[in-house]
Amino acid sequence: MNHPSPQIVVCGTDTDVGKTVVSAWLVQGLNAHYWKPVQSGLEDGGDRGRVQSLLNLPPDRMLPEAYAFHQPVSPHWAAELDGIPLNPDDLVVPHCTAPLVVETAGGLMVPLTRRWLQIDQLQRWDRPIVLVARSGLGTLNHTLLSLEALNRRQLTVLGLILNGPAHADNPGTLEQFGGVPVLAHLPTLSPLTAESLAREWQHQGLSSKFQDLLAIQQQ
Repeated sequence: MNHPSPQIVVCGTDTDVGKTVVSAWLVQGLNAHYWKPVQSGLEDGGDRGRVQSLLNLPPDRMLPEAYAFHQPVSPHWAAELDGIPLNPDDLVVPHCTAPLVVETAGGLMVPLTRRWLQIDQLQRWDRPIVLVARSGLGTLNHTLLSLEALNRRQLTVLGLILNGPAHADNPGTLEQFGGVPVLAHLPTLSPLTAESLAREWQHQGLSSKFQDLLAIQQQ
């Protein structure tokens, strides 16, 4: 599906696999806008606030959530606790003249409502996906299951970004069985700053890689 500017949806194999940091990395590297359509948990301004603070971006680069719930639980339950029904029809990807990075909540099979899973929304959006996964022990099962679910829905997966300490075998094994490339590896950065993210992006030569990938998607 063609769009005026590149749009990437960042998904995770699980909760707390590093989607927000990877999303920030992509926002910075691609000079993109950021949108998290459904936010559960508003501490520190939610993930939008964390990305903005980390990258020191102007507010106009950070698009407001369609839904922002107070409790850090699954969106379907967070909506019920707040007494705010979530309508998937409201989750319309914003039009942007710049690239857009969309960060989802939790894993692929997280319920957004009692009748609608996150992967249902991904299918409706029909945007290319970057899947974030842990680099270490346990990632093979979680990542391959996630890729199988995405493939069953015939969704486009650009590739994987692994987050955490380097692993000698997992990247190659994931490429072998998953059928998608490992696009990048985000190591543990200390300190985690906009500057350290930019250095790692440049070190891995990711600008040209993503420009090529997104150019293909725009054709």
